[in-house]
Amino acid sequence: MSYTMNVLQKAKERNPNEPEFHQAMTEILTTLQPFVDARPEYENAGILERLVEPERILMFRVPWVDDNGKIRVNKGYRVQFNSAIGPYKGGIRFHPSVCLSIIKFLGFEQIFKNSLTGQPIGGGKGGADFDPKGKSDREIMAFCQSFMTELFRHIGSDTDVPAGDIGVGGREVGYMYGQYKRLTNRFEGVFTGKGLTYGGSLARTEATGYGLVYFTDEMLRQHGDSLKDKTAVVSGSGNVAIYATKKAQQLGSKVVALSDSNGYIYDVDGIDLAVVKEIKDVRRGRISEYKNYKPNAVYTEGKGIWNIKCDIALPCATQNELNENDAEALVNNGCIAVCEGANMPSTLEATEVFLRNKILFAPGKAANAGGVATSALEMCQNSMRTSWTFDEVDQKLKGIMVNIYNNVSSAAKEAGHEDNFVVGANIAGFKKIAAAMMAQGAV
Repeated sequence: MSYTMNVLQKAKERNPNEPEFHQAMTEILTTLQPFVDARPEYENAGILERLVEPERILMFRVPWVDDNGKIRVNKGYRVQFNSAIGPYKGGIRFHPSVCLSIIKFLGFEQIFKNSLTGQPIGGGKGGADFDPKGKSDREIMAFCQSFMTELFRHIGSDTDVPAGDIGVGGREVGYMYGQYKRLTNRFEGVFTGKGLTYGGSLARTEATGYGLVYFTDEMLRQHGDSLKDKTAVVSGSGNVAIYATKKAQQLGSKVVALSDSNGYIYDVDGIDLAVVKEIKDVRRGRISEYKNYKPNAVYTEGKGIWNIKCDIALPCATQNELNENDAEALVNNGCIAVCEGANMPSTLEATEVFLRNKILFAPGKAANAGGVATSALEMCQNSMRTSWTFDEVDQKLKGIMVNIYNNVSSAAKEAGHEDNFVVGANIAGFKKIAAAMMAQGAV
């Protein structure tokens, strides 16, 4: 058995009942196998054994009091995976599905994504099995303060810099940052995604969605095409989906569908973003309400958004939302490119379908890296005690995404897998991390 596959097998045995983490390791190590096994210095340095084992795992209870005076208890996590190229960096997710396997899966992916940005940031991830939906502002504040009362002792601007993720937006970041400041008596850039009045960066809200489309556009441009006059389907209806839709529309695409966990909306005339923002940002409602504003639109309960005919598919909702059957449907309907706005939204089987059918497929660790890249820009602004204009940040973001595409494409070609951006992303991200780990010795 090869070195790479031996490490993968042992890691799975050592971490049983963690299917999401197994999936992330399998996807990355399988594609890295030829590259790593041809270079014995990696085995001699134990790079993969160290890479698949988090440097630190924090698990803790989060007690809080609801509006009825009842004490509730949730489980909190922070996985500090790898700090070879910088302080741990990765979001905090509040969702009932959160468990150790999902946090490790996201954290492992984050190591490679952060490496691809070219910024000095390591990989980490955190969260809790808390559901903000249906909770009052006071209840959410109580939970966030309790969560940070434990986490604060393990993070810092040069140690671990969390951000938002699913279920954690500006409101939640504000509550957590306020508690961190109260407990430490320090005002520092320990969180990103902060409000503009206390150290946040312009363009951070838009960054993941905009970056996704910048990457997609560059990928198409390098293949003699563009987003102009293309029909696009975007899953999700949060920040990533909304701003991916906005940028795609600005570049000439027609986005015809968005979704949430209940179902999806199809508007043949093109999605009206003003309506979506009213529903999601103001009313905190469901995407089904879109029909109340646009009677000609069609709402469908449940899954099925990938059956809509499109040229470009941008999955921006959550992990494993796009399966093998969905991938086959996209291929049969003439889709030419799939770029992931969420973290590993395509299953391994779906990815194989795309690669086998020569679809231009960009994995999330490359295509959605704009969010964390702009978080690193926010960290830079915080360190300098300054702020940049929206256009300055946006231009830096676009440059980073174009650079990521070029690095991923070059790594794929060098490995003999031209246009296989899964292989390219994993190798390009790995090379930088491995070099830093080897330079620092057995740590």
